Amino acid sequence: MTAPPSFPTLAGQGFSVHKTPTFSTIVASHVSGREAREANYQNPIWRFELTFDALASNAASYPGAGAQSLQSLMGFYLQCRGPYGTFLYTDPTDNAAVNQVVAAGDGATASFTLARSLGGFLESVGWVTNVAQVTVGGVAQGSGWSLVAPNTLVFATAPASGALIGASFSYAFQCRFEDDAMDFEQFMQNLWRVDSLKFRSVRSS
Repeated sequence: MTAPPSFPTLAGQGFSVHKTPTFSTIVASHVSGREAREANYQNPIWRFELTFDALASNAASYPGAGAQSLQSLMGFYLQCRGPYGTFLYTDPTDNAAVNQVVAAGDGATASFTLARSLGGFLESVGWVTNVAQVTVGGVAQGSGWSLVAPNTLVFATAPASGALIGASFSYAFQCRFEDDAMDFEQFMQNLWRVDSLKFRSVRSS
């Protein structure tokens, strides 16, 4: 499976940044006030909203904004054809797990989806970009495993029953843009901005 393109890192990105976990829940209310609830999602859809205070349209006038950063962002959106294509977004605050226990072996299962814990919530990650270490029962495994895109750790031999499977790895969110249009505003010569850029995660597996 070929990795989608990566969202560009641009010097002109501003604050604030919005990151919203979203669930889908069916709630049926009774006249007594009791409720029946059904969760449609095991894991949330993540919604992001970024702003870009400065995007330079040339290479010389505003080097602090990044040379031709306007073309970089605009071209990336065009490459994705708006919401049609997917891309990888590396959240600066949520992109790596260290010694993360992802499962316990049962002696038969050889494939495990890599996940990271956020507080007490364990969630499958969207797309693993690198695996630094894999452990079984606390012992580092130099071989005998492989990474299958987007996020699956596969062992040549199923880990023993009860053996904790851990990993240190980096990851990104697989996303798509939310809107079929993006508004770029020029407010100075050769200098542009984007007040709101929205995208959301998609299920990769």
